[in-house]
Amino acid sequence: MLGIEDHIEARLEGPILHVTLRRPDKHNAINDAMIARLNRIWADLPDTARVVLLTSEGKTFCAGLDLSEQAARSPFGAVQHSHSWHECFRRIQLSGLPVVAALKGPVVGGGLELALVGHVRVADRTSYYALPEVKHGFFVGGGASVRVSRVLTTSRMIEMMLTSRVYDAEEGNRLGLSHYLVDEGTAESFALELAKKIAGNTPEGNFAITVALQHIEDMPADAGHFTEALMEGVIQSTPGLLPRLEAFLSGRHKTKLAE
Repeated sequence: MLGIEDHIEARLEGPILHVTLRRPDKHNAINDAMIARLNRIWADLPDTARVVLLTSEGKTFCAGLDLSEQAARSPFGAVQHSHSWHECFRRIQLSGLPVVAALKGPVVGGGLELALVGHVRVADRTSYYALPEVKHGFFVGGGASVRVSRVLTTSRMIEMMLTSRVYDAEEGNRLGLSHYLVDEGTAESFALELAKKIAGNTPEGNFAITVALQHIEDMPADAGHFTEALMEGVIQSTPGLLPRLEAFLSGRHKTKLAE
């Protein structure tokens, strides 16, 4: 699983699994082999990994789907292709390992779909966002109709696609496409510091935050409250809670209450 295959590198440094798109000559456009590679990485995550840092080589995060592979698809083949992206991105989003994504340059089409799989997104000021599929005769196929619409609202997504609107880094941050906006060239280092902080949480807590909350989002309120209570009971019974609680109560836990 570790190493470089199909334009994607995976390397483990302490508790952080670094996953890097390495296809800069194609602006990190995603082809079928890259989707298969991402699937393999998340199917065999290292036991010691606590967080994933998703980055890219070059000046572009991801220019989206590799259109050169699309011309030969049959209608059913196109459905299967879209399904493969859905399965891959769902696996990433619900693996229980938080994903911190560092964004720069074009984050468009399938690149935006991949970015929104990240639980925490850091963008530098060169980032911009678009869904240009309709200009090429396509519809979104990697989950944007769910993930992008939940961030922007369906109304904004419709307008974005119909008019080929491009959101710049500041607009994207204001609307929630990124959570942090940093200076050019600093997204990866900033994201790494966040990843280190997240890795210090308990694995059980990170799982609850990244998995339970996303399931609760799709539930009726009463079912969501019940699931929240069950998750709280599980988390409170984990072995890592008591030492942390004792350290906090004894004053050895020095972080601010808001942190």
